[in-house]
Amino acid sequence: MNLFADIRALVLTSLDALVADGVLPDGLSRQAIAVEPPRDAAHGDMATNAAMVLAKPAKMNPRAIAEALAAKLADDPRIGSAEVAGPGFLNMRIETGVWAGVLKAALTDAGFGRSSLGQGKKLMVEYVSANPTGPLHVGHTRGAVFGDALASLLEFASYDVTREYYINDGGAQVDVLARSVYLRYLEAHGQDVAFEDGTYPGDYLIPVGKALKDKVGDAYLDKGEQFWLQEVREFATAAMMDLIRADLAAVGIRMDNFYSEKSLYGTGRIEDAIQTLDQKGLIYQGTLEPPKGKLPEDWEPREQTLFKSTAYGDDVDRPVKKSDGAWTYFAPDIAYHYDKVERGFDELIDVFGADHGGYVKRMKAAVAALSDEKVPLDIKLAQLVKLYKNGEPFKMSKRAGTFITLRDLVDQVGSDVTRFHMLTRKNDAPLDFDFDKVTEQSKDNPVFYVQYAHARINSVLRKAGVDVSDATLAAADLGTLTHAAELKVAKTIAEWPRLVEIAAKGHEPHRIAFYLYDLASDFHALWNRGNEDVSLRFLQEGDNATTQAKIALIRAVQVVLAQGLGILGVTPAEEMR
Repeated sequence: MNLFADIRALVLTSLDALVADGVLPDGLSRQAIAVEPPRDAAHGDMATNAAMVLAKPAKMNPRAIAEALAAKLADDPRIGSAEVAGPGFLNMRIETGVWAGVLKAALTDAGFGRSSLGQGKKLMVEYVSANPTGPLHVGHTRGAVFGDALASLLEFASYDVTREYYINDGGAQVDVLARSVYLRYLEAHGQDVAFEDGTYPGDYLIPVGKALKDKVGDAYLDKGEQFWLQEVREFATAAMMDLIRADLAAVGIRMDNFYSEKSLYGTGRIEDAIQTLDQKGLIYQGTLEPPKGKLPEDWEPREQTLFKSTAYGDDVDRPVKKSDGAWTYFAPDIAYHYDKVERGFDELIDVFGADHGGYVKRMKAAVAALSDEKVPLDIKLAQLVKLYKNGEPFKMSKRAGTFITLRDLVDQVGSDVTRFHMLTRKNDAPLDFDFDKVTEQSKDNPVFYVQYAHARINSVLRKAGVDVSDATLAAADLGTLTHAAELKVAKTIAEWPRLVEIAAKGHEPHRIAFYLYDLASDFHALWNRGNEDVSLRFLQEGDNATTQAKIALIRAVQVVLAQGLGILGVTPAEEMR
C-alpha cells in the first residue's frame, strides 16, 4: 500500500472526469503532477500541484482548475476536505479511518514499503574498488557503506542488483606493493631493511612477509627483481584481497563479484573495446591542447590516440593510448565498462572517491558511446570523512602507517554505528565523524535515537500481557487512535513507501536514515506524552482492546524501523545496554 500513490491515482481519475465533462481539454501531459505532504502540516495531509501544472497548456486559470478538481475529489470517501490555496495549489485532508488502513497494511503486508520502480531490471553497483595495496581506510569506508546501502535500497525497489568490486591490480602500484612485501620478506629472514619513499611501510605487511618466507624459504634472497617480482606481486595481491574481504565483512559487506583489472590485459578485451569505439568513428590520432594554467615543465605537444568523448558531453577528448603505444589508465576502465554493457546490465552505478571527480564526464561518455546511449551510468562521489575524538583530530593508525583503517573505526564504535553515521549526510557532502558524539546516548545521536525507539517498542511488547501477534493487532479497532500525536505517527508511517521510491529514484540512501530519525522522533514524542496523559499510554490496564490498538500503532513503527535499518545494513536493537 502506497497511500500517496493511491491519492495521486485518484487525482488523475478526477482529472479524467473533468476532461469527460468538458472542463479540461484532452491530451494534457500529467507527468509532472505530484501528490506530497504540504510544507506546513497545518494546511492538510497532502497537497497536489495538478492545477498549476495543467494551467498553462490548458490555457486556463489555475484556481479554476483547482476548484473543479476539489469538487471531484470531495466525492471520494477517503478525502475529508480539499481546499484551494494561493494561486492554485490544492490541500487535502484525509479521513481519519484511512490511517488505520495504513497501519493494517504495515502489519500484514510483507511488501509494505517496497516499490516496483525497478521492475526487475538488471543493475550493477560497483563500489569500494580500492587499490589492493593495504587495508581499507576511513575514506573507503564511506564509499563502501554508501554503495552497499544503495544496492540494498535498489533491491528493496525491485531491481535485480549485482554488487561488484573492481580490483585495480594492473598498475604500477602493485609492483610497489610487491617490493614492499619483499622488504618484509627480507626482514623475516633477520635482515635490516629501509622503506624508501614510495613503498608501503605499514605493519600490516609484516605477516605477509612472514607468510612469503614460509612459502618459498630463502629462494628469493639475494635475487634480482626479475626472479621474484611477478610471483611476489601475485602473492601480495591475493593476501591484500583476503585482508580487504575481511575488512568488508567487518562492516557487513559481501560482494557478488570481484573483477580483476589484470584480466583485461593480454586478453584482447581492451583492444575490442577501443575497436568498438573506432568503428563508431570515435577514435582518432590527435594532439591535445595544453592544460590550463601553468604548464608542467615536461609538457610537450604529442600525437596520441584519442577518444572523441566531447561527442557525449565531455569537456575535452581523452587519450586512450600514449605516444609510446602504451595504454593510458582510461583504456582498461573503458574495457571494464564495455564488459558491464556486454553482460546485459540495464543500468550502471559507480561509487568513486571524491578525488575521482574529473573522471565522471569521461566515464559517462564512454558508456554512452559503447551502449549507444541505452545504458545509463550514474557516478556517485563519496566525499571526505574527518575523524575527531575528545575534540581533536583522531591520530593515524600505526598498523596502517599513514592512515586510519576501517578496522580502527569498527573496533572503536562497532559496525552498526559506523554504517548508520556514514549515511547521515548526503554522499557528496563532507562528513564529520566524532567518536564521542556517535556513541553518546541522546537525541542528538541519530543511530542511538532510532535504535532506542526499536528497543523501547520491544520492551512494551514484552510487558503487554495481551496477544501481540501482527495478525491480532491488525484486527484491533484502530479507529480508536484519534489523538493528534497518534495520528502524526500513523501519517509518518504512510510516508514510508513514498520515501523509498524517492530515495531509490535519486540513488540517495541517506534519505532512509533521515526518515528513520523522524519516525523515531514521532514515536518518542508520543511515549513522552503518555507520561502526562494517561490515555496515551500504550498499556491500558483492564482494557485489552484499547491496549491492542495502541500496540498495533507502535508495532507498525517497529516494522518500518526494521525495514529501514535493514536497508542501511544496521541490526535493529532488541534492547539497549
